[in-house]
Amino acid sequence: MSAILSSAKAAAALRTSARVSAELLVVAVMAAATLWVLSRMWSIVWPLIIALFLTTLTWPLAAFLRRRGWPPALAASVVTVLSLLVAAGIVALIAVPVASQSGELVDGVTEGIQRLREWAAGPPLNIGDDQITGASDAAMDRLQNSVGSAVSTVVTGVSTVFNGLITAVLALFLMFFFLKDGPRFLPWLTRQLPGRFATDIPVVAARGWQTLGSFVRSQAFVGLLDAVFIGLGLWIVGVPLVLPLAVLTFVSAFVPIVGALFAGLVAVLIALVSNGLTDALIVLAIIVAVQQLEGNVFQPMIQSRSLGLHAAVVLLAVTLGGSLAGVVGSLLAVPVAALIAVVWDYLRDQLSEPPHEPEAGEALPAPAPS
Repeated sequence: MSAILSSAKAAAALRTSARVSAELLVVAVMAAATLWVLSRMWSIVWPLIIALFLTTLTWPLAAFLRRRGWPPALAASVVTVLSLLVAAGIVALIAVPVASQSGELVDGVTEGIQRLREWAAGPPLNIGDDQITGASDAAMDRLQNSVGSAVSTVVTGVSTVFNGLITAVLALFLMFFFLKDGPRFLPWLTRQLPGRFATDIPVVAARGWQTLGSFVRSQAFVGLLDAVFIGLGLWIVGVPLVLPLAVLTFVSAFVPIVGALFAGLVAVLIALVSNGLTDALIVLAIIVAVQQLEGNVFQPMIQSRSLGLHAAVVLLAVTLGGSLAGVVGSLLAVPVAALIAVVWDYLRDQLSEPPHEPEAGEALPAPAPS
């Protein structure tokens, strides 16, 4: 005899589903409102994020100096100046070789385009020179017709560079104050919050800081290893711009998965244009080998699963962040996901009931039959 569906239980389940849906909707609205407020305040939020990243990366050196008796202001000043010098050195390492080898790259690109035309003219495409010339003329006409948009793009680019300089300066000042007064923040926050917030929020903030620091420092070390091994391989093969490509590999490591793909693609393209197909395939093999070594050996050893995120979660977070906010979203996706995991773990610990311990004389539950 089949069981009869209970109308009372169905109505109760429906009411529970409606109540949970309404509560989730309120949470979603609050999250959307928070993101909207942050987007309106992005001019100060973005420098704050950069300053936090830089602070977590440089805090071990500042803490070392403070343990040696240096005043907090002096230690923060020295670390900030050293960071500025390192950043300037990285820019010089990229700009100077690119400028010195720009002519060689232009010649290589021209030769590569000529080879591409010769390949396209043969089987199986059999594209004639008149078709290629027609496509080139159409592209030039479109380029000439878009001079106005090009000018506006240049103006926008200048504005972007200016805003970037302001952001960098503000981030450096914030980094200095974080290094100088960071240990005072949690005690100050505890005094400002009422009730249980005075305990919960500082604990979550401390755990989030540890997670963020673990992410930034581990990614920096992994990026350094990638840059050394890939740069060494490019140097052995004879690819130009080895130093800028190694620096690009290091910087791209802060965007997990996507950054490695981007840096590897740039290296393979430069090898293809400059050295030919054989060396490009060799460079591709080197990059794949180093990435496999990183993913299976370096990262598990260095990070020790400190973020508590599965690789699939990392990939989905980077994809979602890139689709929502481009490069910035890809950069912030994994730290944000890790911080969300920290908050969720803390809430789960607080909302979980303690395990029931049997009292004296209480019989233990019988084991389930096998």
